[in-house]
Amino acid sequence: MQMPEPTDEHHWLLQLVGDWTYESECSMGPDQPPMKSVGKQTTRPLGSLWTLGEMEHAGPDGQLHRSIFTLGFDPGKQRFVGTFVSSCMTHLWPYDGQLDAASKSLTLDSEGPSFAGDGTTSKYQDIVEIIDTDNYLLKSQVQNPDGLWTQFMLAKYSRIKATS
Repeated sequence: MQMPEPTDEHHWLLQLVGDWTYESECSMGPDQPPMKSVGKQTTRPLGSLWTLGEMEHAGPDGQLHRSIFTLGFDPGKQRFVGTFVSSCMTHLWPYDGQLDAASKSLTLDSEGPSFAGDGTTSKYQDIVEIIDTDNYLLKSQVQNPDGLWTQFMLAKYSRIKATS
């Protein structure tokens, strides 16, 4: 079996490779104050077809939380694919996504436990928006029962520059 050649989409993912810091703000409901956090992320390539990202931040309880995401591109499906897991939740979030026409924004669809906490599920999107080579945004949103989307998290990532 011959190794697949990386596509433009695989090369797009390589923009995320590096060491990053981030600041995020997350709203868990209209009657709750937004939670702010800072953290760090290291993303590395797995060959030329996948990226692996590892994040860590202190939660509101002071405990260290860690998360891992994988991202790749499936040429057969013509879709980005991946997963997200975190030490502070039990759900494995599968990703299925696509780039916008300008190749600046990657929308990753998923489904998981709803904020209602009643055993139902909701549709979610994580949106990676490239600002420039050293900055990007990650937005998370949930689809409401009326079909509209509500953003509940925004994280701003900045590349950690190597010092000489």
